[in-house]
Amino acid sequence: QVQVVESGGGLVQAGGSLRLSCAASRVIFRVNYMGWYRQTPGKQRELVARITRDGITNYADSVKGRFAISRDNAKRTVYLQMDSLKPEDTAVYYCLAGVLTTLTTTVDYWGQGTQVTVSS
Repeated sequence: QVQVVESGGGLVQAGGSLRLSCAASRVIFRVNYMGWYRQTPGKQRELVARITRDGITNYADSVKGRFAISRDNAKRTVYLQMDSLKPEDTAVYYCLAGVLTTLTTTVDYWGQGTQVTVSS
């Protein structure tokens, strides 16, 4: 069973930075896309940033210019560098790994989430 594990959350003051990491393990074939989503109580989970295996990225408008997503295919790891953090960035951040499980099937696996809290 594929495992997706995040790390790097925590408490930071507004204007500060954090770096999240996420690694996928027990992958037989390969990881296609990877991404970060976030969720606050009472709201739906929303896209923060996503990256393809070839390095094509897309970001939520609210984080453009402040967050940067990157990945290491060999390590099956994705990173999210978060700068100029704002209180409204406070949320549980979830990692997504789109894993190729057969030659034609990609399955989404989610991490358990990591809390990011930005104080004003």
